Amino acid sequence: MDDIVKQAMAKWPNVPDCYGWLGLDARGDWYMRDDRVQALGAFASGVTGAKGSRLVHDKLIAFIQRNYQADAQGRWFFQNGPQRVYVELEVAPWIWRVQEDLSVQSHTGLDTPCTQALVDERGWLFLETHLGLGLVHTQDMGLAAKALELGVWAQSDVLRAELPTRYGYIVSPAQSSQPLHKS
Repeated sequence: MDDIVKQAMAKWPNVPDCYGWLGLDARGDWYMRDDRVQALGAFASGVTGAKGSRLVHDKLIAFIQRNYQADAQGRWFFQNGPQRVYVELEVAPWIWRVQEDLSVQSHTGLDTPCTQALVDERGWLFLETHLGLGLVHTQDMGLAAKALELGVWAQSDVLRAELPTRYGYIVSPAQSSQPLHKS
């Protein structure tokens, strides 16, 4: 977490949390969602326009990514100074980029070893890592297939609906009032 964020948290400890305004899609892109966009539907609903506006400002994206983490209930957030901005997830809290050497890097730039590959009923590839669960970026499926063929990652099948409970994350903090616990 950035030092300036820690200082702001100490200076203003009682700033209310923010829900619904920031989303992370299946390709690791961040989206800003104002009231009008939120009224269209949930971030992951597939409704045209409900995702919002994709962020393109490199320094803002880097700031969000440096200050991205989860709370004890499995809700992912961006610590924006003294305010927690909870993140609506399209699929999972991490989007993995597979490197040429078959190592794995998060959408935020963190390296992490893969402990297991999981394929859901739609054929989507998720990786369990030391950082948590995430989806393999679509552009990296060729490298991921190579890793699976070479036996670099153990593979098993999974039902997508079971992933949030199994890995202890909440897809929509704005819609969920029940804490989720890792089993």
